[in-house]
Amino acid sequence: MTLVVCAPGYPGSTGEAQSAMDGIAAAIAAGAGWKPGELRAIYFETEQPGVDRLGAPDAAVALTALPFWLKHRATLKLAPHLQAVEEGGAAAEAWTLVAPAGGVTGPSSLAAFELVTAAGYAPGFVRGPVLGPWGDLPRDVRIVSSNNVLSAMRRASQGQKVAVLLDRASAAAMPTLPFAAKLQVVTTSAPLPVAVLSVVGDRVPAAKLKALLKGLTSLETTPAGKQTLAGVRLARFVPADQAALTRARELFDRAKQ
Repeated sequence: MTLVVCAPGYPGSTGEAQSAMDGIAAAIAAGAGWKPGELRAIYFETEQPGVDRLGAPDAAVALTALPFWLKHRATLKLAPHLQAVEEGGAAAEAWTLVAPAGGVTGPSSLAAFELVTAAGYAPGFVRGPVLGPWGDLPRDVRIVSSNNVLSAMRRASQGQKVAVLLDRASAAAMPTLPFAAKLQVVTTSAPLPVAVLSVVGDRVPAAKLKALLKGLTSLETTPAGKQTLAGVRLARFVPADQAALTRARELFDRAKQ
């Protein structure tokens, strides 16, 4: 079986990550009581290769960013079981919308804006779970998928009609920017799940699934497991917040209508 990890907009490439993927696959298999080589893992930093790989018959488990999960959960039959917690983070984290200082007072102020975010490959995520509770974005807001949020924030600080949606790490770094005073935090979302561990369809038998989940949640309990998690910038796996995922799914589906 193969664990497919897909995090569009995050650093690294398939080749660069393979050593770390081999390590975590071996650690999960050991924790599950499986034979060496019974689980493989592969990483994709862009959306479509991840989608394509999850379509292969051996792709049994997916670890994906929430926007990816929301966008592809139905087509790929991704059933959520756990959430991954990043190093220094939490299972659920807020997103922060930043714009030129004094230029945005509400959703309607974003008319004709370019909205840049690493999650832009899933516009329904931006309009739904993240910003939907704040208000409906104008239809002419152009959502752009890019992990170069620093450049986008610089353009916003120059007064251009650019807003930037930041994850936790980028939002925490924003006050240190030399042009931070020319930006404003417009709104912050409610905390949302960050990364979802799903089973693909019925590709993992029930008995094996129980062992797999045990292997994943036990990684943080040993020094070797902690080291393996650190190699992929994770702290631990926790049970999925099914209520939060359902709410995010409802907002995402509503935004697509």
